[in-house]
Amino acid sequence: MNIGTGLFNSMVLQRNRRNVSEGVFSGTCDCTGSVVVSVTKRGKKVSGYSSRPVGNASRGRFAGCIEGLPAGGPYEIELTINDGKGGAADRMTVRDVLVGDVWILGGQSNMQGCGRREDRLPPNPMVRAFYMNDCWATALDPIHNLWDAVDQIHTDLNGGIRHSDDHLLGVGPGVAFGQHMYALTGVPQGLLACGHGGTSMGQWDPKLKKLGGKSLYGATVRRFIRNGSKIAGVVWYQGCSDANQAAAPLYTKRMKELISAFRRDTHDARLPIAVVQISRVVGWGDDVKYWNSVQDQERLLSSRVQNCTVVPAIDLALDDGIHISGKDQQRLGRRLADAMHVLREGRSAGMPPIALGKVSIEEERGRGCGNIVVEFANVVGGLRAGSRPAGFSLVDRNGMSFVYDIALDGKRAVVRSSFGFKDVGELSLHYGHGVNPYCNITDAADRPLPVFGPLHIGKPRALTPFVQVLRVSAFQPGAGRLHKLECPDDLAPLNMLTRTFSQIFCDLHDEISKTAPKDLVVFYACRILCSEDMGIEAHMGYDGPIKAWFDRREVFHDPNGTNPAIAGAARVPIAANQGEHELIVALGTNESKAWGIFLNFERKDLPLSVLRQGPSSYAMPRILG
Repeated sequence: MNIGTGLFNSMVLQRNRRNVSEGVFSGTCDCTGSVVVSVTKRGKKVSGYSSRPVGNASRGRFAGCIEGLPAGGPYEIELTINDGKGGAADRMTVRDVLVGDVWILGGQSNMQGCGRREDRLPPNPMVRAFYMNDCWATALDPIHNLWDAVDQIHTDLNGGIRHSDDHLLGVGPGVAFGQHMYALTGVPQGLLACGHGGTSMGQWDPKLKKLGGKSLYGATVRRFIRNGSKIAGVVWYQGCSDANQAAAPLYTKRMKELISAFRRDTHDARLPIAVVQISRVVGWGDDVKYWNSVQDQERLLSSRVQNCTVVPAIDLALDDGIHISGKDQQRLGRRLADAMHVLREGRSAGMPPIALGKVSIEEERGRGCGNIVVEFANVVGGLRAGSRPAGFSLVDRNGMSFVYDIALDGKRAVVRSSFGFKDVGELSLHYGHGVNPYCNITDAADRPLPVFGPLHIGKPRALTPFVQVLRVSAFQPGAGRLHKLECPDDLAPLNMLTRTFSQIFCDLHDEISKTAPKDLVVFYACRILCSEDMGIEAHMGYDGPIKAWFDRREVFHDPNGTNPAIAGAARVPIAANQGEHELIVALGTNESKAWGIFLNFERKDLPLSVLRQGPSSYAMPRILG
């Protein structure tokens, strides 16, 4: 007798809903007859399993099903083919078999495991792995032993050269996942190691299944079939290789196709899937938005795919520029197990991963600033951070963030910015913006907030970027609160020079500080070009007395301007005809307490239906400087 599928030494058989085995096996033989089984556990016969008929052998093959073994073990299973004359035509024994839950581990390098091997967990004999050499053994990292892989795809992806074992790395989340699942359920766990570093969703395409062991999905299905064609679920970590312009827009579609294929090929329409939201990377390059796009698509999978849970990893430490450290792979494995346990057992087993809830804007009393209040669901024991909370960003069109404080309040995070209440809605909200953010907010159960964004928190608006190129005058004699200051007839005598400011705050602090304690005036000038008649607003923020003229006509005056400067504190309505116009702004230095101004423009005469179509559907003032 030669076993081909479903029954091997040291394996884990998948239990059914009745918590017992339903293990289908098959193989080749040289005889014909009935297949019977006898089972012992720790040397004692298992009731009902003494020469119990379980299958048949004919035409060189045998097959059967071992039903009813309770979850647990280990079991010693003796298979005999009876010749029909009261004799044994053939016999074999399979030893150290467990009954419990079996999981496919798939994805790329962080699932394969690149954490330092010195941080691996000690083995637990109730947690087994089906290594890549098609052998079962107690799970001890590295379980993805690519250097010994049976399936050709793992060599092909390495340029046709078999992988080598570097003896230093190899810790992934799988072993910790299995051990924590064992702690949660009390039943043995089996891990089918199927990941491969650097692989993309295109390389995991289920359409390549027909290639068998020469494709990633085909190799995974082969390993699944070899172990009896029954599993408890899939654990997945992948997406880094799809964080680019070509692949990122297709990520959700490809993940849906992959999950559908797993469910079709496992004959389980509700097969549980636990997905890791990719963490962070150092030195990725310019494709920041695509990395964040993949993360946000992964976050939303749980709402778009039934029986799918997503586990964040953004707060975890790295062992190099992209791979989660061996120690924090253990944290990730436990998080995955907790999430999978809730997915299978419901709320009685705990809380699902933290999810983004309601987002609102509050005006901060006394300052006029707009604070973003972010509420989260599924928080255990309140949000917390080991130090000053970090990770939120309010980002403008130039990618600049304006968050100066984050306060945690139970299930809420209050994100405080330097933007006015009326203007903060023009920004986009992120958690984990960029490829290498610092995020440290979790709940009491060590579950982090998910990466999300860009999240547009206000209604669509037609806004120009902040003006950062202006003509700036030399300092002029002081004029107090600017009540009597008139618009200059000619700017030439003011020695206007074009200045490019490195930030959106047009900051003259260094120059103004040198004039202390004098009270002076500085003029800013900006020309705009309107391709058609427009109803616009000039948005200004300032920290000293201010007066503004549009085409030499006074349009705004605040004699009590003081610090801090808040972007958009003043909104000045202007009717601008087609053609070129000039805005002149005078700022009193307020005895050196003033630093500068914010300035941008908004078009206000557009209906909401046009705004929703986006900037390509309408004209905007062109900033000439």
